[in-house]
Amino acid sequence: MNTTITDVFFDLDHTLWDFDKNSEMAFDRIFKSNYKDIVTEDFIKKYIPINQECWRLYQNDKITHQELRFNRLKLSFDALSYVISEENIFSIANDYIEFLTDNNYLFDGAIEVLEYLKPKYKLHIITNGFAAVQEKKINKAALGSYFNTITNSELAGVKKPNSIIFDYALKLADTSKENSIMIGDDFEADVTGALNAGLDAIFFNERKHDVSGDYKQINHLLELKKYL
Repeated sequence: MNTTITDVFFDLDHTLWDFDKNSEMAFDRIFKSNYKDIVTEDFIKKYIPINQECWRLYQNDKITHQELRFNRLKLSFDALSYVISEENIFSIANDYIEFLTDNNYLFDGAIEVLEYLKPKYKLHIITNGFAAVQEKKINKAALGSYFNTITNSELAGVKKPNSIIFDYALKLADTSKENSIMIGDDFEADVTGALNAGLDAIFFNERKHDVSGDYKQINHLLELKKYL
């Protein structure tokens, strides 16, 4: 146990909640019902990197919430050379948000590590995701009881990596940056953002990206026991 840390902040998507797996299941349901000529696996291969780039633009205030929801689909269909109307894209975007939380798979070790950490630290979430959707994920995945506070970018008014969201979360948690650590999968938003705001950080590098520099990182959630 790290004796200087009292509060542990987690990202939600791609860190605890298995966004890619749950997302693919939502799209598969939509396509099998209304777009049987689309192979879900082919779409997902295009969608994952496009969605990541759209989120990067969104968290840096380059596109709006609505543009994110539309563009990630439009660009994915374009990449597949699949002709589809804007009306149908908007319809899919709405169905996708509705179906996304019907499945709530978590990363391997998520509950076990939360059970391990809960008696030792106060646990919190900082997320850039949309407030209503994130609340449904947390509730349906039975994660709510583990966390003292949940900071959402819509409430804070800014997104990670902006240091203001970390300050907002620290104030909500009634703790200090010196006693806090952030865990997340997005190196820019979670790790760089937290470090620039004065918190310690651990990179959840599940995809094993090459990272230059001396950063705390894990490939599996249970490896957090090495640090906490």
